[in-house]
Amino acid sequence: MDFNFKEEQQQFADALRRWVDKDYTFETRKRIVHSASGVSDVAWNTLVELGMTALPVPEEQGGFSGSAVDMLVVMQELGRGLVVEPYFATVWGAKFLQLAGNQHHRLEDVAKGELKLACALGEKHARHDLADIKTIASINGEGYRIDGTKTVVIHGGQADALIVSARSAGTQRDTNGISLFVVPTDTPGVVIRDYRTIDGQRAATVQFNHVAVPASALLGKMGGGWDMLEEAADYGVSLLCAEAVGAMDAIFNATLEYLKTRKQFGIAIGSFQALQHRMADMYIHLEQARSMAMLVAARMVCDAEERRRVASAAKVRIGQAARFIGQQAVQLHGGMGVTDELPAAHHFKRLSMIELTLGDVDHHLERFTAQRGFQQHSN
Repeated sequence: MDFNFKEEQQQFADALRRWVDKDYTFETRKRIVHSASGVSDVAWNTLVELGMTALPVPEEQGGFSGSAVDMLVVMQELGRGLVVEPYFATVWGAKFLQLAGNQHHRLEDVAKGELKLACALGEKHARHDLADIKTIASINGEGYRIDGTKTVVIHGGQADALIVSARSAGTQRDTNGISLFVVPTDTPGVVIRDYRTIDGQRAATVQFNHVAVPASALLGKMGGGWDMLEEAADYGVSLLCAEAVGAMDAIFNATLEYLKTRKQFGIAIGSFQALQHRMADMYIHLEQARSMAMLVAARMVCDAEERRRVASAAKVRIGQAARFIGQQAVQLHGGMGVTDELPAAHHFKRLSMIELTLGDVDHHLERFTAQRGFQQHSN
């Protein structure tokens, strides 16, 4: 497998890094986070101008047909820069539209940066189980009616439309009978309560009170949305893994620089052998995480069983690495490591939230061991 990035991919990364360094500084980000909206229209428009919203969209809809590996390059830089714009939520939602195959006009709007998306999939009782759905979808004339509540909808308050999972048949945790819909946020009956999360991002609780949508809102087949939901969720995992690697890279380098400059007893603390050993352990975790992020991105085009296996393995390994690197960085920075004045504290918070998004380590360990290939090799 070739782990070298193509010239075009490196150009995307370089363009993003220059923008972050020049216009999306740590102080700029803090002002955005504490603003009323929690996001910046200027920053979003820059991402659009750089072609980031068009990257994952098929060429037929005005995009660049970017692969998961292309997206890895982008997400790493966004993770390094702690970018809080609704990019992840939008490109993740665009994956649902692409898999559905009947949402060309919306994909065109995504490519042009005119449509922001969010995925309303989780419910408060379900923890990480996306099949545990109480939200109901029923036939309503020529369309459908949706009733229920979704929680921790990433950038739900900034979205123009939501990707919504609802149960149209089957029991509460059954993978059969799940339907997916695209619902504009200005649809009557949609109530959004927006809030800021600990990592500076935005999330929302979304209520659907007798929400009527037309037949065209259905993504795929009625009651047959599980395969699409699972594939898109694995794609979301690959994006989060890449973002986590960017954040870990940044916090590692910041810690290394701190050890070189912070002095005790008249010498840099980075010369202490015990701290050098801890940095070496952090580096090993970082490089293993980087390899897993590359692997899961490359495996997004494989069959469903292989995709599930690698996605869960990557989420586990990267989650473990993020916890170790984040905790070590905070400790090596001393009391400064938990203050708002240092980017390291914010990277650690973001890594903690990524670990909890789309399944934590325990959830994906259980999912990994449930795969048929693991069961065959363990017997």
